[in-house]
Amino acid sequence: MINPNDITGLILAGGRGSRMGGVDKGLQTFNGMPLALHTLTRLQMGGGVGHVMINANRNLSAYESFGASVWPDGLADYAGPLAGFLTGLERCETPYLVTVPCDTPLLPLDLVPRLAQALEAEDADIAMAAAPEIDKSGQVQVRTQPVFCLLRVELLESLLKFTQEGGRKIDAWTALHKTAVVPFDLPGDDLNAFCNTNTLAELRQLENN
Repeated sequence: MINPNDITGLILAGGRGSRMGGVDKGLQTFNGMPLALHTLTRLQMGGGVGHVMINANRNLSAYESFGASVWPDGLADYAGPLAGFLTGLERCETPYLVTVPCDTPLLPLDLVPRLAQALEAEDADIAMAAAPEIDKSGQVQVRTQPVFCLLRVELLESLLKFTQEGGRKIDAWTALHKTAVVPFDLPGDDLNAFCNTNTLAELRQLENN
């Protein structure tokens, strides 16, 4: 198994929060604690990472108060999650980087160990989570969750080239590399584990579940 000390966690908190009215999403509270701090705590509780960084583009001192190093995007104009991936790979000092968004306060505690196991078992470059979602017809479909990825740091050059050519979609980039998809649909897996909150109303609704 990959040693947790060889994995750095990266919390993606660099978005505009446009669907939340422009607020800094990672600093919105869930059960009395900022969303990004929930994410940080669950990453550390899971025991799968040795280090944690935060990618943020504003309120840097607030994020620094969580006790993690904070790095803004190197790409201009809020270029999306891949800009965060790029920043994380540039700053990562371990062989592996795992990325998680700041707005999933119930992420699985065993997220990183399961991604690491699949990456190693399949000799892949990337391990990506997948989770059940209810589609518009009410059917449950297991869909990939591209912002939850375990990456080898050797992918930095590939991502740099992809973004320099104007690429911005995570799955378009990950499709260029061998990717192990890890479904989180086992008995006992929380159906809300990957619920992300795009509006303040969704955040309050998740609190009440």
